[in-house]
Amino acid sequence: MDFLTILQQLGSGMVKTGGIFVWTLVLSLPLGLLISFGRMSKNKLIAVIFKFYISIMRGTPLMLQLLVVYFGPYYLFGINISGSYRFIAIIIGFVFNYAAYFAEIYRSGIESMPIGQYEAAKILGYSKAQTFMKIILPQVIKRILPSITNEVITLVKDTSLAFSLAYMEMFTIAKQIAAAQTTMMPFVIAAVFYYVFNLLVAVVMERIEKSLGYYK
Repeated sequence: MDFLTILQQLGSGMVKTGGIFVWTLVLSLPLGLLISFGRMSKNKLIAVIFKFYISIMRGTPLMLQLLVVYFGPYYLFGINISGSYRFIAIIIGFVFNYAAYFAEIYRSGIESMPIGQYEAAKILGYSKAQTFMKIILPQVIKRILPSITNEVITLVKDTSLAFSLAYMEMFTIAKQIAAAQTTMMPFVIAAVFYYVFNLLVAVVMERIEKSLGYYK
């Protein structure tokens, strides 16, 4: 099997890998912010619940979480699992896992803000929502962007864990071709794809950091 044929077969897997990446990022970033609010809640019960959730998500393997999300409905409730649920289960697993990591990043950034900024905003007549959205959040984003970048880069590589649910993303297809053709070429192409993908992510995030004034 020549290079172009392998590349064509990996093409559909590349698209699916990109889909996992995009959906996870789009959904987990805002969810992580909401979870961070729960983690910082003045209600101790709510704070403990979210702290426990974050602890579970960060303390157990993502692959295990994917298996629980996928097989849980059947083993717990006897619900038949359809093939279409596989992708949904992958997105749910990835989103809830990464939201926990993003929540802690948000929390560290929010709690690092000086209390004086909240007091000044209150004197100027800002509501709590206006204070957070117009004053606190823009500064928090600047502070946490390097940490967010690291997680996004990790996400690109973690998309390969979808193979645990037999989802035909790029890494799974590469393994099948390599096993059938006894060649390393699919793995080489996959490695190049992940590297280029992460390189693009790093370049984009660096440009965002510069636009926010990190290097001015």
